[in-house]
Parts: sequence; structure tokens; C-alpha cells
Amino acid sequence: MPAPRIIHDRERFALTIERLCRHLIEEHGDFANTCLIGIQAGGVPLAERLRDRLATMGVSDFDFGKLDITFYRDDFRTARGPLTPLKTEIDFLVEEKRVVLVDDVLYSGRTTVSALTALNHFGRPAQVELLVMVDRRFRRTLPVRADYRGISVDTLHDEYVQVQWAQTDGTDQILLTGS
Repeated sequence: MPAPRIIHDRERFALTIERLCRHLIEEHGDFANTCLIGIQAGGVPLAERLRDRLATMGVSDFDFGKLDITFYRDDFRTARGPLTPLKTEIDFLVEEKRVVLVDDVLYSGRTTVSALTALNHFGRPAQVELLVMVDRRFRRTLPVRADYRGISVDTLHDEYVQVQWAQTDGTDQILLTGS
């Protein structure tokens, strides 16, 4: 198997986070009626990074949550081996709010559809947008698109995209690996 290839290094990673935050501020202003929800597990580190960077940019008074979709997945009963659910931490209603769902990689669209189903338990949002760090174009099996994307990547069928975080992996970077 070939060695993983860095497709987004630490410096570009930081610029991408900055750009995503500025785009969110441009679209949502002071976030008065907006909430940010990270999809467990991959979207939570990105959502937390966005929340922290937005705070340094003067936007800090908004609802933030973490959403687990384990039992909403369409492959829940067919998955090989037991799935380990993570904690959902949403202590607010999304009723009539603008929700920004956050995930690390958009691939088939199945995770997003599962997240939308799970989100219904917290009210009926006025609007839902999707923010992803990596959009794997041409791999969608469902009609899902990101409203905000860090980078778009064209991959072969047997390639995998991995977002790494300084706090857990030692550095911020995005890798492309073979199967």
C-alpha cells in the first residue's frame, strides 16, 4: 500500500478554517438565530475549531451541539460488528433556527441524511446548511451537497480521505490514502 499523501498541510488547514469562519459570519452575521452542530465523530473536532475561531472573531453567543447518528444510519442493522454510539449533546431546540451541520468529509451523503433524521428530534429548523472540511466529489449516492466546503477532492474508488487534528493526531492536516 502506498504511503499516505498530504493533500492539505497545517498552514493551508489554518487558512481554510479562517475562510470557513469568515464565510459563516458573512452569511449569519452575529449568529442571533443560528446554531452550530457537529456530527459525531468526525464533525465534532471541526465544529469545535470553528466555534473557537468564531469566538476570537467576536462571534460567541450561539448554541452549539454534538449529534450522534449511530442509530439513524441506514446500515445500522447490516454493519459488520457492533457500532459504538457517541453522546448527543444538544441542550436546546432547533425550532425555527438556522442550523449549520458540520462534518469532516462528505462522501456518499448517507451521514448527512442520517443527521437530518436525527435532528428532527430537536425541533423543526427554519433552515439547515451543511459545512464540510472535505467534499469528495463524484462519490455521491444521494442528492446531498455542502453549502460550505473547505476543499474539494477527486478520489479513486479505493482511496480514503482522513482529516487529522493537532489535539488528537499531532498536527492539522488532510491525508489521502489507498485502501
